[in-house]
Formats: sequence, C-alpha cells, structure tokens
Amino acid sequence: MSRVYNFSAGPAVLPEEVLREAADEMMDYKGCGMSVMEMSHRSKVYDEIIKDAEQDLRDLMNIPDNYKVLFLQGGASQQFAAVPMNLMKNKKAGYIVTGQWAKKAYQEAKIYGEAVELASSADKTFSYIPDCSDLDIADDLDYVYICENNTIYGTKFKTLPNTKGKELVADVSSCFLSEPVDVTKYGVIYGGVQKNIGPAGVVIVIVREDLIREDVLPETPTMLKWKIHADNESLYNTPPCYGIYICGKVFKWLKKMGGLEEMKRRNEEKAKILYDFLDESKLFQGTVRKEDRSLMNVPFVTGNEELDAKFVKEASAAGFVNLKGHRSVGGMRASIYNAMPKEGVEKLVAFMKKFEEENA
Repeated sequence: MSRVYNFSAGPAVLPEEVLREAADEMMDYKGCGMSVMEMSHRSKVYDEIIKDAEQDLRDLMNIPDNYKVLFLQGGASQQFAAVPMNLMKNKKAGYIVTGQWAKKAYQEAKIYGEAVELASSADKTFSYIPDCSDLDIADDLDYVYICENNTIYGTKFKTLPNTKGKELVADVSSCFLSEPVDVTKYGVIYGGVQKNIGPAGVVIVIVREDLIREDVLPETPTMLKWKIHADNESLYNTPPCYGIYICGKVFKWLKKMGGLEEMKRRNEEKAKILYDFLDESKLFQGTVRKEDRSLMNVPFVTGNEELDAKFVKEASAAGFVNLKGHRSVGGMRASIYNAMPKEGVEKLVAFMKKFEEENA
C-alpha cells in the first residue's frame, strides 16, 4: 500500500526522510549494536542525541543563552498545571481564551490561584482572535497566557497581545517551528511535539532562566518543577528517549530544508492554495475570520452535515485521511503541518473541486 496524505491534527504527518532514517537505524544506531529504544538514557551515545537535539532547536529558533530548553513528558496538557505551579507568585494570572485548549488551561489555573479571563472569542465559536492591544491587566498578574495557534478552530495570533510588561506564556503546540519566532518576547513557550515535530509523548518547554525558581507553589509535585528538570538537563528521570531522538531528526531535516524562514514561505504557499479555493468555492466555506487564519489548521464546512460526512468518507477512500473536524465542532479540518508536501494540498483541492462538481 502506498502512503496516504495524512491531514491529521496530531499525531500527525512526519517527514518521510526522517521515517526512513529511523527505520534504517531501528536495529543498530550508528554501530552501537542496539536500537535507540533500548539504550540507557545515561549512556554517552544517548547524551549526544539529546544534546544535539537541543543545540539544533536552539539554532533553528535562535534561542538566547538565558533560556533553558526542557524535553519533558505529559504532553502540553500537563503544563496547564505546571505553568501556574511554577509561575504563580502572586497567585493571579490572566488568560486569553481562544479555544478549547486555552479554556482547559484557564480552568486548570483556577485550581491553584485566581485566573482572570482577559479576553475570549467564545461568543463566535472561537472563529476569531480578540483584540488584545489594550487589555485590562492588573498590576499583580504573574503572567498572561495564550494558546498561539488553535488547532481545533484554525485561528492564530498574528500579533502577540500587549501584556503591559507581564510575562507572556504561550502554548505553541500546533504552530511549533512553522515560522520564525522571537523567543525574547515570551517568558515561556511550550508545546506538545505530536503535531509538527515528532511522535506523541514529548513536550518541549522553553523558559527564561529567571522564571525557574525554587519557590514554586508548595503543592507542586517534584516532576512538575521546572527547576528539577533544568538542573538535571531533562534527565532527572528516564525521558521519552525515542521521541526526543525523532524530534532531533526533524530538527536536522528543518535545518537542511532551509530553516524557519523557508518553512514559513512553504507554509504560506500551501495554505494559500487551500484558502483561495475555499474563498471561491460555492460548496465549501472556511469557518475563520480571514485575518486570523492559521497556516497549520484549516477548518471548513459544506453547511450540510450529511454532505460533510459523505465528503470525509469519499476523501478517505481516495487517500486523503483524517479530514474529519474535531468532535466539538464537526465539519472538516485539514492540518497542513511542515511535513505535508505542497502536492498533498494541491491534490486535496483537486479532489474537493471534483466533489463540488458531483454534489453541486
């Protein structure tokens, strides 16, 4: 069977080149006589793998020396608790709620302190990004939190909120490494890797050193203390070794492709092909306000649930899989991450045109 075009929101498509390399090294990594899956995380060989991965990520994102890079477990959702536990000095934080994941993070923060909803786009089913240029930010807020790209709803912050000097914390799970980023604008950037970087099971946390403190909330479990992981260079306990190894391969692939400037160019080109079609289609409509559209996740509908279901079924049979929208919103969604080739998007659009002609 040939490979399908996988439009899944995550776990998602990985570069074929990376998968082939991993397959070649599955039984014997660089002559050490064993798989990366089998080696000790304390070994010299593995130490090189994780240190290489960190350096390549630093190169790609231009991460300043005063930021720590942590490879952790528990996915982005575990950081919903870790963020307030590590940062809530005054036990008060501001949340901008632009989708399901920001909402879950906001609800989690309420357990540990006072979480304030600074802005929300819930009134229009999270189909836009609210104006965050002049938020009502109290002096005693510890940080302002956003989910920068909303996987389910297909929106993206094109302009970061004006935090009025407060630390910005961003969950970038679904736009990680899709375009250049100025790390210095954030106190903390984190994301699960299973959308744009690697297999599920790893979360990368990039945190400025002065925010890594001993005096975290007293109930913080050892495994959720950033300082523990920073002091032990992500090796406090057994990390998700194989997942980190694949992330490292993806970082090398990204460098080889030309880095984040080139990825942004490619991602804009791919997204334009799909959005241009949606804008002129009589059958399919995009669901997001134009200026807030994500380059990574493109939700769309026909306006008829039965037709949506028919489309998903026929698309899948034609080799375009995982196009069903998230269960909370229905419709369709094409996730077109870094590893999705341009031809995948072009062929999807050709299929949509054909479907439209047959179902007009």
